[in-house]
Amino acid sequence: MNDAALLKNAKTRKLLFSAGFSWLFDAMDVGIISFIVTALALDWKLSPQEVGILTSMNSLGMVFGAAAAGYLADRFGRKKVLLWTLLIFSVASGLSALASSFWVLCLLRFITGIGLGGELPVASTLVSESMPASQRGRAVVLLESFWAGGWLVAALISYFLIPTYGWQIAFVIGALPALYALYLRRAIDDSPVYKSNQNQVASISFSSKLSSIWTSKHSRTTLMLWILWFSVVFSYYGMFLWLPSVMTMKGFSLIKSFEYVLIMTIAQLPGYFTAAYFIEKFGRKFVMITYLVLTAVSAAWFGIADSAGMLIAAGICLSFFNLGAWGGLYAYTPELYPTSIRSTGVGLATSVGRIGGVIAPFLVGYMVQHQVQISTIFMMFFVIILIGAIGVLLLGTETKGRELTD
Repeated sequence: MNDAALLKNAKTRKLLFSAGFSWLFDAMDVGIISFIVTALALDWKLSPQEVGILTSMNSLGMVFGAAAAGYLADRFGRKKVLLWTLLIFSVASGLSALASSFWVLCLLRFITGIGLGGELPVASTLVSESMPASQRGRAVVLLESFWAGGWLVAALISYFLIPTYGWQIAFVIGALPALYALYLRRAIDDSPVYKSNQNQVASISFSSKLSSIWTSKHSRTTLMLWILWFSVVFSYYGMFLWLPSVMTMKGFSLIKSFEYVLIMTIAQLPGYFTAAYFIEKFGRKFVMITYLVLTAVSAAWFGIADSAGMLIAAGICLSFFNLGAWGGLYAYTPELYPTSIRSTGVGLATSVGRIGGVIAPFLVGYMVQHQVQISTIFMMFFVIILIGAIGVLLLGTETKGRELTD
């Protein structure tokens, strides 16, 4: 079934767009911080290491948010937890506009991260469980494509508003999803798969769920997912949260850097759409391995690019393949666990990935402050991404067409 046919079903379309806009707001908030820190570094005279700390605080909150929300969604339902995580990150984002010091802003970004980290795995699990096997992979990748829309909105806000009105306006706009939660409360419901297993799922303790994902039946899958999530999130947050700053380091003005990153961000959308097509045609493993390898090559190319044209071309490829891989990742992960531990397994894998998201921005800041070459930094990402691809190749199983049952 193609994308147009998938969207013809009114119920499917409503769920996809309802969850998708919550995903868009999540991405908008994550994307905005990469532009804000570039402006803050000038306003507050932040060192590269402080920029790394600030961007890492977001990801640190996401570590806890992803792990907690995964378990809570298994216990209390996908819908309730989705709404609460949306409220947490939007309110904390709005309050960030009032931050008067570096450490207050760090605290608020940590709280924002709890909501952001919790929303993503819960939304993807809800959509995954609500779709038939023949449409599921494509539907989740299309859900993930809203992430590109969020980054695009973040880039537009940053390009048109931050230079004129200051970085605070971006955080104020980040509070708007709180209003969207009121709509979601009526627009979506828990998945039929979850409802039919609700009593069984809710009765299992967290320790039992944690033990279950490491039994002989699931340990190979869990190891693969933890390696995969760590490598993808480490590389994504290390590269993309620093992208506007890297452009200024390469000699471009603040506005010109925002303009080039906006162009690169547009390439995320076709990356998602091609992944959505290939994931049902050739399978999950093909998409993950192919897009990860090409992301690694693009990262190495971006690191050595020394002209505006080369940087934009490499950045476009980086956005295209990296975000296509993200789409495949969210489609693949929920299919590897049974309903009773699915959201917990997805949440913990996401949480392990977020640890990479904590380390990478801080590590890049440390390396920049100690004058490590940009080419060396991006070669590090080349190696890490390849490790993720090798993990899928050796440990991954194909889930195309698999029904989500226990």
